[in-house]
Amino acid sequence: MTATRRVQNQPAWLLHHRPFRDSSRILDVLSKDFGRLSVVARGSRSANSKLKGLLRPFLPLQLSWFIRTDLGTLTGAEMNGAPIALTGDALMSAYYINELLLNLLHRHDPQPEIFEAYRKTMDALQGQDEIASLLRQFELEMLRLLGYAVNLDHDTESDSELNAAQRYEYHVERGPVPVSREEGPMVFSGSELLAIRKQQFSDPAVLRNAGRLLRQVIAWHLNGKELKSRKVLRELRRGMGS
Repeated sequence: MTATRRVQNQPAWLLHHRPFRDSSRILDVLSKDFGRLSVVARGSRSANSKLKGLLRPFLPLQLSWFIRTDLGTLTGAEMNGAPIALTGDALMSAYYINELLLNLLHRHDPQPEIFEAYRKTMDALQGQDEIASLLRQFELEMLRLLGYAVNLDHDTESDSELNAAQRYEYHVERGPVPVSREEGPMVFSGSELLAIRKQQFSDPAVLRNAGRLLRQVIAWHLNGKELKSRKVLRELRRGMGS
């Protein structure tokens, strides 16, 4: 980027923020029309900042900025709707989604469909019901929109439709491959993969298998990097004895 671009009143969500110099912050933002980008919010940590309490995750925003390099400068911010009220597992799940997007989205790559999927998922998480189902649905949709769609249609050796009675090993870079063995971290029956494709997540077994599959797929796309939010949630549950 060389020419200066000015953007006004862009719908956006704050994914992450960190201190910058004495009183500023760097904001990692998901915007509707410009994708993921980073901007400096100058003076936003000072006691008399007009932005105090406004620049936080899970609050729909309208942001304005100018940008001439990879890092922009915030010029305005205002609320664009009611805050998303999240607690407990729903809150940790929302931070997990933010961290996923920070690690998987390319900068300055417009993804309006992911923006809309994010908005719908944040709204739905407020209900506190079926959190795991919502996460699996978002993960599948996000992967599809990024061009990493999970193949739940056909086996990659014969290109034939999945056989409900056949066992398959899922290879992230290829898809389901028929195998004779019954067990393995990425071994599923055809019926299990077909149920995940139909998102029959009201069935606890289907939900567990979807989680098992998507954990491995996402870990592969993250090059094995462990997300902090997933680690925190696991440690909390271990501490509660669950």
